[in-house]
Amino acid sequence: MQETGEMQKPWREPGTLMPATAPKLLIADDHDLVRETLTGYLADAGGIEIKQAQCLDSALEQIRKHGPFDLVLLDFTMPGMTLPDGLSQALALNAPGPVALISGTASDAMGRRALDCGAAGFLPKTMAPDALLSAIRSIMSGGTHAPEAVMQADARDMPHDSLTPRERDVLERLCEAKSNKEIARDLNVQEVTIKLHVKTLSRKLNARNRTHVAMLARDMNLI
Repeated sequence: MQETGEMQKPWREPGTLMPATAPKLLIADDHDLVRETLTGYLADAGGIEIKQAQCLDSALEQIRKHGPFDLVLLDFTMPGMTLPDGLSQALALNAPGPVALISGTASDAMGRRALDCGAAGFLPKTMAPDALLSAIRSIMSGGTHAPEAVMQADARDMPHDSLTPRERDVLERLCEAKSNKEIARDLNVQEVTIKLHVKTLSRKLNARNRTHVAMLARDMNLI
């Protein structure tokens, strides 16, 4: 995969009027601050017409009503987002326009898997604003964009084999939305033991909390 060079769509310089054929972008992210900040910057600096969504279902509805977009940018961990199903639905609805993912937590291997599933890009939320705008322009003009580490990662390098049988037992019940107390009762162990397993799972999956553990486990097909 290679990034393209020259942009073929009509972009405006900051401070000039938006052209009638401004490219259309859909940003779907459940974090209001992230979504609004991206929208404000890209609309002003890039001359882009932007729609917003807070979850996958909302994004799909926006595509049905206003698509296809020149680019659909989906938050990797927002409600409803899965690989490959969520991405595939967005790709089908937005065809022939591209779909890319944005994330602040997903691993390089997960980013590689997203590209293998058809995403046109994988953009870290830590990107500098100018770099993000450049990446979006590249994808809109037919290219792809992802950090070098993601491009070189092996999508098979997921933590399946690093989980113990007991961690898999706990993970399965986390994905059923069971509490630590309920899981401890199911497995006939102390609740403090379950807390330790949840902490270990969070570390292994690079997850923020137990809900994020369950989301990533589903995306990685760990259960």
